[in-house]
Amino acid sequence: MPQVKIIAKNFMDMVSSLPAMKLDKLYENAFICEAILRSLPPLAKKYVLQALYIDVPITAKSMEEWVLPDGSSKHRVAIDRLIQLRIFTETVDRKRETTYRIHPTFQTNLQKLVTLGEVLPREPMPSDITVRLPSLEDLEVYALAQWESFLLQLINSAQAERPLNISPSMMKVFQRGLLSQREKEAPRLTESGFQFLLMDMNAQLWYIIREYISNSEERGVDPADLISFLLELSFHVTGKAYNSNTLTDIQRSLIKDLTDLGLVKLQQGRKESWFIPTKLATNLSVSLTDSSSRKQGFVVVETNFRLYAYSTSKLHSEVLRLFSRIEYQLPNLIVGAITKESLYNAFENGIAAEQIITFLQQNAHPRVAERIPSVPENVTDQIRLWESDLNRVEMSPAHYYDEFPSRDVFEAACDYAREWNGLLWEDSKSMRIVVKAEIHSHMREHLRRQK
Repeated sequence: MPQVKIIAKNFMDMVSSLPAMKLDKLYENAFICEAILRSLPPLAKKYVLQALYIDVPITAKSMEEWVLPDGSSKHRVAIDRLIQLRIFTETVDRKRETTYRIHPTFQTNLQKLVTLGEVLPREPMPSDITVRLPSLEDLEVYALAQWESFLLQLINSAQAERPLNISPSMMKVFQRGLLSQREKEAPRLTESGFQFLLMDMNAQLWYIIREYISNSEERGVDPADLISFLLELSFHVTGKAYNSNTLTDIQRSLIKDLTDLGLVKLQQGRKESWFIPTKLATNLSVSLTDSSSRKQGFVVVETNFRLYAYSTSKLHSEVLRLFSRIEYQLPNLIVGAITKESLYNAFENGIAAEQIITFLQQNAHPRVAERIPSVPENVTDQIRLWESDLNRVEMSPAHYYDEFPSRDVFEAACDYAREWNGLLWEDSKSMRIVVKAEIHSHMREHLRRQK
């Protein structure tokens, strides 16, 4: 069965893939430098801080003395990460001695951070100007509702009700690879699209942000400027109001897109307008592996394969339909069953058993999340078994031969195919054989000689 893997890179993966000139430009922003320092592996972070006030190249041998003998693998990972991000520049001299030097602009900005302390990108607006700011709970509900509405529109679901301001061309960029469409047919999810829906929200967000950044130049926006602004946004305080007049023209345009994604909320006062970052924005510099920002689970799976989802979300209903049979839906409860047929349909659409199991485990209701296992073993084992049933037959290109002129020609053809290790099947009674596609040209030449 074909397997598709969706890669949802985090900011640091995207930053390290930028050309050297754009990285140098990024490091002129102190917030970028601080965000990157936060994202580094612990050992790499230690190396940067130790080298912060060293203005001469550091030899590789001296750095190896900074770690214990059993930390050599972590040392290599840390050094590789620093080189990828151009924080360290590696030089090998004529004597084949390796030295490292810290990026000068990165070094200067971090020195200022250490000596002067953290400076916010912009100050929050006074409370006497901003009125009726949403509570943190209301802001989280708003962000999730915006994100759900965006995803429903992204997959062209009939459940999508709230219209978004994202342009059709931008939506097509997001849909690229997730939807496919034939002439006179409605768009349908691809294998990547099915797998995207089973990702947790943090991973989905990173996938969309990656697509948004990678296509920014088509909209006349420098990717370095966009990454810089998004990281800057992650240093704002959730729920605080920030004056829209502090934004550049490009940033004002970006803010409108980010509002549709649920990263910020826009409000208008009598004279001033402001934006309020949500948790989705302030968590942008968090690693994908950080589970602290993940939402509370909602699914209960029973040993009889019945599934109960305590949710009012239309998106949850759409996702559960990918691999289960929805039996009925109440205002705050979705009831379904995991059946052989529903799983076969999921497998045929490119969803793997492990992805379904991971989704059920990550979204387990708090009442069952503490159990070990959170999803009954008989259910997870059966899901894997049903997938293995489909994988019993292996498809391989082949050629079929029949109507041999004589028994001798048939047997000679069988012997020839065996010599090439290409005989897949033979029927001596009816004189028919199937051989591997890679020996077809040789077999054809052999039969031509037999004539």
